[in-house]
Amino acid sequence: MSQPELLKRVVRTLDELEIEYMITGSIASSLQGEPRSTHDIDVIVSIRTSHVDRLVDAFPPPDFHLDPAAAMDAITHESMFNLIDVRDGDKVDFWVLTDEPFDRMRFSRKYVEEALGERLSVSKPEDTILMKLRWASQSGGSEKQFIDALRVFEVQYGDLDVDYMNRWAVELEIEDLWKRLQDEAEIL
Repeated sequence: MSQPELLKRVVRTLDELEIEYMITGSIASSLQGEPRSTHDIDVIVSIRTSHVDRLVDAFPPPDFHLDPAAAMDAITHESMFNLIDVRDGDKVDFWVLTDEPFDRMRFSRKYVEEALGERLSVSKPEDTILMKLRWASQSGGSEKQFIDALRVFEVQYGDLDVDYMNRWAVELEIEDLWKRLQDEAEIL
């Protein structure tokens, strides 16, 4: 199954199971900035333990691997679990929605975007940029994450809530990367 087909299947399944979700990561930055290839799909989910068995059933072996114990553990610890397309090696990282203020804020701001013939709940561009900068900071300065953030900033420039981004850059302790991004941006 191609990555776009996997994404569509995941979104349809989450909708059917009434699991609120938000597409984030490189898929979001590709929709909002400069497209690039990636082997993982990052999805934040507001999931309960009662959803796990039905989610596992929707992605059965041998074509898929989704460990129910890992999903339960991720829900308990507000962490991440994976769905792996065994045939093609594509992976979905399900990030459990945390009680962290920024996670709650960005999840509440998600919007619906039409892509791949589907209606996808996606991270707002401001939140995509901030998370990419945060991931760049947490990974020791990942240029790939920084460039993703920069491209979203450049493409979305006139429509961004810069005050919101200034506030959260301070809260997330990424002011230096946020300043660098603004300095390096090529705005037309």
